[in-house]
Amino acid sequence: MNDVYTSVFELIDMRSFSNLWYWIALAVMWSTASHWVLGVPFDMVSRARKYGGQTMIDLEDLTRINVNRLLFIGRMAGIWLVAVFCFILSGLFTAGFVLANEFAQATFLLVFPLSIIWLLSVNTAKLIEMQELHGEALCRRITRHRFHIQVLGILFIFVTAMWGMYQNFSMGVLGR
Repeated sequence: MNDVYTSVFELIDMRSFSNLWYWIALAVMWSTASHWVLGVPFDMVSRARKYGGQTMIDLEDLTRINVNRLLFIGRMAGIWLVAVFCFILSGLFTAGFVLANEFAQATFLLVFPLSIIWLLSVNTAKLIEMQELHGEALCRRITRHRFHIQVLGILFIFVTAMWGMYQNFSMGVLGR
């Protein structure tokens, strides 16, 4: 039975920054975040710009549905969601960076950027609703939102890579 636990923990490797699966998850997370903007696949925005007509109507409908859904969640449970996320993030930050738990550091570096994306998405949804955007103006707003997500992605991938390299080098040098 001990061999099973040993095999499982060798496969999972709780040292996250040296684990290939962590980096794959990071890449998939940012790829998904920049493709599904406000719950709308970005290729749909490109097609709506290119072809217009029914494709633009479909984009407007899907955006309207997702904007209404996001704003409903924000209005009904926004304060509670912020409180729970702040509690989770502060716990992960404390466990990771104060108590030096690498798994908590890695989780924090995945979850914290997603919370920023969520806040940006709620803000963009409010702008779309307030300005009643349609057509090309809606496409520009979604594209701008996607650009902001991509900039955040570049920044946080860089920060995560630098912190991960630091952790891996310090583990190798100090032999923890």
